[in-house]
Amino acid sequence: MSVYQIVTEKMIQKLEEGVVPWRKSWINGMAVNWVTQKPYRGVNQFLLEPGEYATFKQIKDAGGKVKKGSKGQIVVYWNWINKENKDTGEIEKFPLLRYYKVFEINTQCEGLESKRVRIDETEINHDVVAACESLIDGYVNKPEIYFVSGEASYNKVLDKVKCPPLKDFTSLSEFYSTLFHELVHSTGHASRLNRKELTASALFGDESYSKEELTAEMGSAMLCAIAGVDTEDSFQNSVAYIQSWLKALKNDSTLVVRAASQAQKAV
Repeated sequence: MSVYQIVTEKMIQKLEEGVVPWRKSWINGMAVNWVTQKPYRGVNQFLLEPGEYATFKQIKDAGGKVKKGSKGQIVVYWNWINKENKDTGEIEKFPLLRYYKVFEINTQCEGLESKRVRIDETEINHDVVAACESLIDGYVNKPEIYFVSGEASYNKVLDKVKCPPLKDFTSLSEFYSTLFHELVHSTGHASRLNRKELTASALFGDESYSKEELTAEMGSAMLCAIAGVDTEDSFQNSVAYIQSWLKALKNDSTLVVRAASQAQKAV
């Protein structure tokens, strides 16, 4: 299988288990590289469970070892290759999707210690609203935002976001995940990222529409993670919702990887 197919099969497996991988809570921390403590990017955020990961070589070089029977998890990345254009004779660069395997050092390894700073939960004083509003305020050249009951949408022609007001939601997480979803859509405007899936005249259910919706879903989840929004109870993984994404992923093995890449750019 291609790397696209490997990633898609993993996503399909989770969906068939009733879990929507891009609708997850990071209350226990995002997946990070153990050596650098930096979060993984793009689709890797949704492939890996929260934890600290390292390659076999990194683990060995640090004096640790992988527990017998432990199964490595994949991390995907783009490798640029040079290829000659047969028509022009010029050398052009093409992205090739590759992967390597990592192991979670706290559960799959011996001889290594976590580098994460342990925080006493009783001392946590995180203002989620302030964190979310800071992200929104930091959106340079953002569209106008209107709070209107009964409608959550982004109008690409008028460059305006509509979202129900906070009082219409049952939780802060529902409100901000919805607002973030529409704001991620707006990043695709011609004056910003000029994302073709948004700027094209996409019809409900077609390939461009599906990719743009998945980009907004993933981007919203990433922003919630950055702000520390606990989305564990805010997402409803309905049967119809899951089935619609199963169909979309089975029809296009590149969908989830490319949508995650676009979501990372939007964020």
